[in-house]
Parts: sequence; structure tokens; C-alpha cells
Amino acid sequence: MTFRDKGISETVTGLVEGMKQRREAVAPVVVLMVLALGLYAFLSIADEVAEGEIRAFDEQLFLAMRSDTDPAVPLGPAWLQETALELTALGGYALIILALATVTGLFVVTRRYGPAVYLVLSVALGALMSHFFKEFYARPRPDLVDHLDKVHTASFPSGHAMMSTVAYLTLAALVIRFFDDIRVQIYVVAVALFVAVIVGWSRVYLGVHWPSDVAAGWALGVAWASFTWLVVAFLQFWRRRARRRGGAR
Repeated sequence: MTFRDKGISETVTGLVEGMKQRREAVAPVVVLMVLALGLYAFLSIADEVAEGEIRAFDEQLFLAMRSDTDPAVPLGPAWLQETALELTALGGYALIILALATVTGLFVVTRRYGPAVYLVLSVALGALMSHFFKEFYARPRPDLVDHLDKVHTASFPSGHAMMSTVAYLTLAALVIRFFDDIRVQIYVVAVALFVAVIVGWSRVYLGVHWPSDVAAGWALGVAWASFTWLVVAFLQFWRRRARRRGGAR
């Protein structure tokens, strides 16, 4: 290789100098894509709900969980209804606040104030967002059957679906920071998503939400949890950069 060829080679490879090849550099891009997809899904569903074009599809899925002879009776044995009531509590404010207070207290006791603030703000602001959209769309609850659980707010989006997604994904995001094994990270996130899915299913099964309410809650919850994760990742990057600059002086 001649000196001239070497100079060209160094110039070209210099364009990627300093770029990270580690998983930490890829993760924000993936999370940003998830954020965009979640937001797009929510807005698409919200548009269909506002125009009333999704009602027939909602009724079809809603009644698929009901007896053909008597829509008032949900499919499955009697114990399944009790199980659904217990599962739906995983997305209720009482249990989420209890879990939030327990984990936040652990972080405070161990003087990890940053994760504590992140956890509280992510869930609290998510709850405010859920309430805002419920008031904005003011969609009535399903009226095809009697509700098997008490409800006090509007239907769209599902607060249980959204808050279980936000709360458990936020907790998962904190847990995976203590493990480098990708298998552990995937497992923790999968468990958080599974809990959100069964909570959303229980809301439709109990007759208190349309399927589109639940889908919108999931989508908005994923988008919000991804956004808060990106904010934390940006703050961490900014802090590392500031430290490097300070050390270089």
C-alpha cells in the first residue's frame, strides 16, 4: 500500500472514529423505533375511535369472549371470572402505587435517588396522561353487557392497560440495568409485557372495555415508557460527556 493509499484509507475510516459498536449505542435507536410505532398505533386507533369506524370490529372481538346463547355470560368456568378480577387488579392504581412505593423506598434507603425519581415521574406523569386522554375522548363504556367490575371513568384509552404497561416496563427498565446478560434482560421485559397483556385481556373479559381501548392503552403505555427511557439515556450520555470534558482539562 502506498503512502497515498494509506492516507485515503485513514481519511475514510476516520469518518467513523469514536462511534460505539457496543449494544448501548444500538439500544436508543431501537427504543426510538418502539416509541414511534407505539405513538403511531395509538393515534391510528384514536382516529378510528373518533370517527366511529371501529365499533363493528370492537363488538365482534368483545362478543367473542361471551357465550353464544347468552352474551351476559363470559366464556369459561366460573373460577375464570374470579381469576380475571384478581388479574385486573395488577393494573389498578392501588396495587401499582403499593409496588411503586415499595421499590421507591428501596431506592431511597440505598441512596439511589435517581432511579427513585425516574420511577415516580414515569408512572405519575403516565397516569396524568391517561386521565387527560380519557377526558378528551370521553368514550362511553361498553353497553352490550353488564360490567363485572366497577368503573368510574371514561373508556378510552384503558387506564389499566396503559398503567400496567408503563409501571411494569419502567420497573423492567430499572431491573435490566443491573444485569449485562441479554437473556436476563429479554426475560424481564417479556414478563413486564406479559403482565400488561393479561391485564388488558381481563378488562375486555370483564366487559368494562372495548378491545380498541385496551390496544390504545398498550400502545400509549409502550410509547410513554420508551420516551422516559430515552430521556434517562440522554441524561446519562450528557453526564458521561461532561465528565470526559472535565477530565480532559
